[in-house]
Amino acid sequence: MNEKDVERDLHHTDPDLDPPSTLSPPPTPSTIAKEIEVETPHSSPRPSGEASHKDEVQVSSEQHKAASVRSEYKPPVPVPRSERRGLLARLTVIPEVEEPHDYARKTKWTITFVVAVAGAAAPMGSAIILPALADISRSLHSTPTITNLSVAMYMLSMSIFPLWWSSFSETLGRRTIYLTSFTLFVLFAILSAVSPNISMFVTMRVLSGGAAASVQAVGAGTIADVWEVRERGRAMGMFYIGPLCGPLLAPIIGGALAERLGWRSTQWFLTIYGGFLLTGLLFCLPETLKAKKNVVAEAEADAAREVAAENNLDGDEGKRPHRPTSMLQRVPTRQSVHVQTKKWILILRRCLLDPLKIILYLRFPAVALTVYYASITFGCLYVLNISVQQTFSQPPYNFSTVIVGLLYIPNSVGYILASLYGGRWVDRIMHREARKAGRYDEHGKLMFIPEDRMRENAWVAAVLFPAALIWYGWSAQKGVFWVVPMIANFFFGIGSMLIFAMATTMLTEFMPRKASHGIAVNNFVRNIFFCVGGVVAHPLIDAIGNGWLWTGLGVVALASGGGVIWAMRRFGKGWRVRMDREMGTG
Repeated sequence: MNEKDVERDLHHTDPDLDPPSTLSPPPTPSTIAKEIEVETPHSSPRPSGEASHKDEVQVSSEQHKAASVRSEYKPPVPVPRSERRGLLARLTVIPEVEEPHDYARKTKWTITFVVAVAGAAAPMGSAIILPALADISRSLHSTPTITNLSVAMYMLSMSIFPLWWSSFSETLGRRTIYLTSFTLFVLFAILSAVSPNISMFVTMRVLSGGAAASVQAVGAGTIADVWEVRERGRAMGMFYIGPLCGPLLAPIIGGALAERLGWRSTQWFLTIYGGFLLTGLLFCLPETLKAKKNVVAEAEADAAREVAAENNLDGDEGKRPHRPTSMLQRVPTRQSVHVQTKKWILILRRCLLDPLKIILYLRFPAVALTVYYASITFGCLYVLNISVQQTFSQPPYNFSTVIVGLLYIPNSVGYILASLYGGRWVDRIMHREARKAGRYDEHGKLMFIPEDRMRENAWVAAVLFPAALIWYGWSAQKGVFWVVPMIANFFFGIGSMLIFAMATTMLTEFMPRKASHGIAVNNFVRNIFFCVGGVVAHPLIDAIGNGWLWTGLGVVALASGGGVIWAMRRFGKGWRVRMDREMGTG
């Protein structure tokens, strides 16, 4: 390997992913070249009882492995502009490439940023009207219960629509789904802003939430398209900043707009935001799905096989009755009509009904437990949002709408910190566990398994966020100085973000060929928890108070976390192997 090759390899290396012992200033290319010449490849894991100098040899061997892997880097091969896939694909500034993993890191982070900002739209739409619910009731001559239903139904649509968005994205591609869904989002946001009555408002809100929810399923699939497993934890954490900061910034924006310009200004804000996103997606998001499914061709082939099987009488040609020549000439035409009819029936079934089969992934214990734990955490987040609004707008705090909106900032800070450092932490854990187990493929690359994402990071999160909920509940219940419950919310943000990113990344790795399906299942369940939480939070706080409510939820979250982590560590490998065998991905 010459010095130019080494310099190129160093240029495409993320120092954050190297072992901690290599975080010192990088050596010169000539030094690395000498190390590569003298080191021998790592062949097997070292016994735990070896001396420390052998561990140093192992680290040098790992450096050799990393360098050999980096030397296989291939520059991205752009797809000709006329052959780019997706809606209005020729307009993209970032070109489509044959292998999305080959994008430069700067390009990968650009795509991640665009998708993260788009991911904030749906949750922002759910929370932006919270400070204005009373104004909406008065303006549209409705009851508070019916007006609150607009929020609950919005969340329910966010759980159902991604099932179809996810399925369509595997057929039409990611880019087409993004552009179509956000065009609809802008349209429905405009109709929500001009709604003359509560019926139209609730209906348009449901459709608006369903349109924007495409990113909830397809976004994580895009991240999986462009990032390799060894880097995906950090990327997924950064992606989740958008969907999690949306509901935290939205009450601040919504409160300020509603107080000065009226509740309809919140919907016009969503319209402008959606237009901004649509422009960014149009020019900055190429197609990243490596291979699309051809539903029409598959349906035609299946229909032809079914018709051929129906016309095959027990598979015995000699036993078939003699047919007149004229009848034999009519058979192809009749069969052709039969094949075409069956083809369109199969297409309609696959487009309208088959997406519901995504729910059947919950039959796999590894998927079901991961989704359950993420849903418990998301449900607590939404109940907490309502609790903050209700508690601090009443005595003894009596904060204004704008100040209440600012109280969501501590959560945001926790999310951002966990996103910046939590994903990097998990990636290091994945590398450590793979090296410890000696998992290398034939090319010397580390082999990762999803269960390794549930190590000490999962235990820290499983204890941190339930404890923070109990802390918040009793400090808010007793009217303690407002900074105290806000510190609790900061730690809740850290703990819950670690769980969100971990669960989402694991689902993409359990189903690597159907990453968006795993995320769609997660969204389906968690948004049902959202919906239920939005309906029951207010009555429960009135009935038993914040203290006992959050004590109960904290105990449930703590028990759920401990049980899920133990089960995944104990049985996860067997579950994953059986799931791979059943899905044909093993």
